[in-house]
Amino acid sequence: MPRTRNPYPTEFRDQLVALARAGRSVESLAREFEPCAATIHGWVKQADVDVGDRTDGLTSEEREELRRLRREVKQLRQERDILSKAAAWFAQNDVTSRRSSSS
Repeated sequence: MPRTRNPYPTEFRDQLVALARAGRSVESLAREFEPCAATIHGWVKQADVDVGDRTDGLTSEEREELRRLRREVKQLRQERDILSKAAAWFAQNDVTSRRSSSS
């Protein structure tokens, strides 16, 4: 079963990020709440990238666009493969039908 992308609500993540920015240590937040310290560190880093305080990563909007484009490329490749197989099938049947009709 695939893991859900964000098991924590956005409001919860935003509150923990705000607490970390207000001076609470990420480790104390991890002890008090369920997410591990690494998860909370990631949320703080992503929030910093989103507001422009950091430039060492993609913003949430860029990540979503990248996910969308990857899904679109995957679908287009599948459609291309289907059309390629269909074209090959029709070409084969056209050659077969020409041979049988000319006999």
